[in-house]
Amino acid sequence: MAAVAPELAPTVAVKIFSAGSAACVADLVTFPLDTAKVRLQIQGESKSTNVKRKYKGVFGTIFTMVKTEGPRSLYSGLGAGLHRQMSFASVRIGLYDSMKQFYTRDSGDVGIGTRILAGSTTGAMAVVFAQPTDVVKVRFQAQGRLPEGGAVKRYDSTIGAYKTIARDEGIKGLWKGCLPNITRNAIVNCSELVTYDIIKELLLKYKLMTDNMPCHFTAAFAAGFCTTIVASPVDVVKTRYMNSVPGQYSGAIKCALTMLLKEGPTAFYKGFIPSFLRLGSWNIVMFVSSAPVPPAQ
Repeated sequence: MAAVAPELAPTVAVKIFSAGSAACVADLVTFPLDTAKVRLQIQGESKSTNVKRKYKGVFGTIFTMVKTEGPRSLYSGLGAGLHRQMSFASVRIGLYDSMKQFYTRDSGDVGIGTRILAGSTTGAMAVVFAQPTDVVKVRFQAQGRLPEGGAVKRYDSTIGAYKTIARDEGIKGLWKGCLPNITRNAIVNCSELVTYDIIKELLLKYKLMTDNMPCHFTAAFAAGFCTTIVASPVDVVKTRYMNSVPGQYSGAIKCALTMLLKEGPTAFYKGFIPSFLRLGSWNIVMFVSSAPVPPAQ
């Protein structure tokens, strides 16, 4: 009887390509939620306090966008979004196992602390690498297809947006909001992994559920909710700062203070529902399938 050849582990290159491709597919499905989130997050940023709210709720936002701008508006910035996933997720997920091995020195003892450290490290690397794509994506999602009040569209194409930002704001403009983005990524990593483990352990400890698929689903859903609560303030600041015109804010902290003073603390949770739905869907797929790495958000 012929011996069965051992299964070869995928190479880093294969992991990087697979992670980027899978993330692009996921982005195609969840992109309308992401666009709705951005529109809700920047709503009310205008200096005028008499402007009537255009968007109300996630489904109301999607309906309004389809009605006033057409269905294609839900995928405004998709090109940059796919660029982001191919670059961000490729580094974020593709190098995750290698980073775990680096921190454990190949000892095989991978605790939650190591997972958080490896996820945060690769996440920070991925943010720095993919930040220009995120800036362009957010700005496309924020601009309407038919700008109101005689405003002029900021960008007409993805490549044109990269060129325009570099020309008008300098190369550093493409990395605008990098620090709050890294902060958000670290918060998401820590809160997701920790809350998932805690909730799952409590469900099993008090025998509310057994260690099966519904238990993983419940813990993942709850972890997504807790993570959104913790990460939402940084996410809103990140979105507004990346979308801002030169000189609007002197920095991310100034952006946060302006929000707090002009709109109150509730402004930090604008776009909460679509943010939760998007993050929750990634979470469920990740944890239920027993994937060892946080989602590429």
